[in-house]
Amino acid sequence: LYLDTVVEPWLGGYTDPSLSISERSNYGLRETLLALKKKHQGGPTAVSCHGANPGIVSHFVKQALLNIAKKLGKPAGNPRGREEWAALMRKLGVKTVHIAEYDSQVADSPKKIGRFENTWSVNGFHSEGICQPCEMGWGTHEKQLPKGGSHHTYGCGAAIYLDRPGARVLVRTWTPLHGPFLGRAVTHNESVSIADYFSIRAGRKTVFRPTVHYAYRSCDVSILSIEECFGRGSVLQKEERILMDEITTGMDELGVLLMGDKHGAYWYGSRLTIEATRKLAPYQNATGLQVTAGALGGMIWAMENPRAGIVEADEIDHERVMEIITPYMGKMVGAFTDWTPLKSADAAFATDIDKSDPWQFKNFLFS
Repeated sequence: LYLDTVVEPWLGGYTDPSLSISERSNYGLRETLLALKKKHQGGPTAVSCHGANPGIVSHFVKQALLNIAKKLGKPAGNPRGREEWAALMRKLGVKTVHIAEYDSQVADSPKKIGRFENTWSVNGFHSEGICQPCEMGWGTHEKQLPKGGSHHTYGCGAAIYLDRPGARVLVRTWTPLHGPFLGRAVTHNESVSIADYFSIRAGRKTVFRPTVHYAYRSCDVSILSIEECFGRGSVLQKEERILMDEITTGMDELGVLLMGDKHGAYWYGSRLTIEATRKLAPYQNATGLQVTAGALGGMIWAMENPRAGIVEADEIDHERVMEIITPYMGKMVGAFTDWTPLKSADAAFATDIDKSDPWQFKNFLFS
């Protein structure tokens, strides 16, 4: 049996000058996985990309859909398989999905100049946030590509990429505790896999797909570290620190924000404080425990389904995984809101917005 939390290239793959931006993207890496999955169908279970995000957020999306259906009084039934789940998302009118995360964990000392500080892997964040392009699943409701946006010329066609790293792309988003804020559209596997899973195709034409992307507000010292790194020509600082015992307060609010014309916006996810984390698992922080719980959920599912072959998080029984991970999630929260990105637009300066459809990506894009 096998499980990972990310598909990665060999050392140097993220910055290999012989590779195009598309080939260095998570879309490109996922296509290599899909080719392997097609070649080796069945066999021992190998769970790909099953930590927090990617991973448990795919299960959050399914639970959020069921919650929205209940709120709207629309029978959801008992969806099984991607066709039925995609049909439900389409019926509910979901256009855009954010993996909306706000990390408010604070250390007992300020960031040191020349040191990249973060609540999880420094090399991992540098790789995906600074070395890889911004990526997102691209919805069928979108009217135009963003500046610098391109379609891939191969594969499933579910995503686009921009000509700049995701840590430089700020988007408007929302969580229940923090309200509206700016997150970074850092590339993640789930942005592609969720969009692909919920696509509805008629022959060679895609008739429905949501826009899906990460909207990540990392912890305070991480934001300063990113700015410093970009000032160094994107060269990683010589020192690094992953915050653990130094954290004095804060939480990781990690969830999915599903938006559409029928229900407005609905956020569903985990609100895990550092205090709750330390009671559940010493020597962890909130961010790490959410990832660890996701890996645990995937491992147990694999043990219970040992001959499933290569699978992604979206293909796994969400109810079983939620049953395993919920005790480690702190407080699970679901909240509807009337927020749209138009409400966060700056009225003092002219911006390129589309008032006829609040869920266009251009309305979320801040910079």
